[in-house]
Amino acid sequence: MADIIRRFGWRHLRSAPTAHVRHHRRGTLVHDGPGLSFWFRALTAALCEVPVDDRELAMAFHARTSDFQDVTVQATVTYRIADPATAAARLDFSVHPDTGVWRGAPLEQISTLLTETAQQHGLDVLARTPLAAALVDGVASVRDRIAEGLAEEPRLEATGIAVVAVRVVALRPEPEVERALRTPAREQIQQEADRATYERRAVAVERERAIAENELASKIELARREEQLVEQRGTNARREAEEGAAADGVRAEAEAARTVRLAKAEAEAAREVGEARAQAQAAWLRVHADVDAATLHALTGSRLAENLPRIDSLTISPDVLTGLLAKLARPGGEQG
Repeated sequence: MADIIRRFGWRHLRSAPTAHVRHHRRGTLVHDGPGLSFWFRALTAALCEVPVDDRELAMAFHARTSDFQDVTVQATVTYRIADPATAAARLDFSVHPDTGVWRGAPLEQISTLLTETAQQHGLDVLARTPLAAALVDGVASVRDRIAEGLAEEPRLEATGIAVVAVRVVALRPEPEVERALRTPAREQIQQEADRATYERRAVAVERERAIAENELASKIELARREEQLVEQRGTNARREAEEGAAADGVRAEAEAARTVRLAKAEAEAAREVGEARAQAQAAWLRVHADVDAATLHALTGSRLAENLPRIDSLTISPDVLTGLLAKLARPGGEQG
């Protein structure tokens, strides 16, 4: 939209670089070109503004394939007005001299023309294509056919419109048909997922079996080593008992030999003591054999006195003393 300001009955127009402005004054072309800026009088001026930038037109239309299935085509057409003078002559691009707004709707006319032309060529292609092929290769074929049809359309060239690019965004069947078509693929994907799950489970089971076998082998080896340990402990215990018994036997034999030797020594000592006592007794008897009775009595008394307990005082009456003296005075030691 052009930018127009008013000053004292005059108007000043300033356009963008992407807008081609044509200014006629009393039927004569005064200004013609993009990005213009000039003064004019509203009563004598006829203005039109033609956009020359690239514009995109999004469109969606329904079509039917050769097997009578409805599909929806989503496409985008990029176009531009290559000949502004021709477009201004064929379409109403005039603007109000006070506001700069288009008096008509020229872009809507262009959109309708492009949409109907593109739809016609798209329908023609899909009508000869089954749904399965359309879903596989339909996007490229529809895009190429629409691009060729728009390039060959005489009305576009006569209007000064050039098609820059055509893109087909999507080609979709009805929701029920789309779900039905997705089912086999989903089932196949699910089967692949299930197979992968089963394989993963099988690998896990195999690993668990290997782990269990390793644990069992470890337990068996541990039990075997424990058996060897118990056997070795028994052997050690038997050997220790045998060695202990042998040591006890040696100690017993040594103790018995020592006891025998001690007994023999004690017997020998007793025999020698007995012989010495016998010899001493015999010698004692031989010594006292020739002693008289009085001497023997005196010796007996002295020996008896040695064996009596200690006597602090002794009282001897005259009668007792007289009797003892009388007995000691008897010859031959006679006893009264």
